[in-house]
Amino acid sequence: MEALIVVDVQCDFCPGGALAVPEGDAVLAPINRLAEHYPYVIATRDWHPPDHGSFAPHGGPWPVHCVRETPGAQLHPDLDRGQIDAVLDKGRAPDREGYSAFEDTGLARMLRERGVDTVHVAGLALDVCVKATALAATRAGFEVVLHRDATRGVEPGDAERAVAELRSAGVSVVD
Repeated sequence: MEALIVVDVQCDFCPGGALAVPEGDAVLAPINRLAEHYPYVIATRDWHPPDHGSFAPHGGPWPVHCVRETPGAQLHPDLDRGQIDAVLDKGRAPDREGYSAFEDTGLARMLRERGVDTVHVAGLALDVCVKATALAATRAGFEVVLHRDATRGVEPGDAERAVAELRSAGVSVVD
C-alpha cells in the first residue's frame, strides 16, 4: 500500500511567512492533486515551542517560525484538509531539530499498522525537512518517491544537491 506524506505546508513557509520558501505556495495545487490518488495522507507541521533551539535568538540558524498555536504554524488554508487523514506535529522538543516526520512522531508505526510499504513525499522545504523525511523513510525500510513538482527548496543550489543526495540514497524522484 502507498501513502502520501505532506511535509510542513504551513503559513510560515509560504510567501509572507516568517521563513518563506521561494514559491512555497506553488506546491499547493500539485499536492492537492496528488492527495486524490493515495488511500492514506499524512500532513506534518513544525510545532515548535517559543524557546526552540533552532531559532536564532536561542543560538540556532533559523528565524522564529511555526511556533505552536500561532497562525504561522497552521497548515496553509489552500491545502485540501478533506484529503488529509492525520496531522502529525514535529519539532516539539526545544532541544531537538525535528526535521524528519519520523522523529518522535510514531509515523513509522502508523504506516506499518496500515500496511504501507511505499511513501510518496512532497512539501516544504526540499533541502531541509522534506529531505530529512525521505531519508528517514528509506532508513525505516520504506520505498520512497519524491514528487519534485510538489516541493520547493530554500536555496536553488541546495535543492538540487538534496535531490542528488536523495537519488543516491535510493529515493525515486519524479516530476
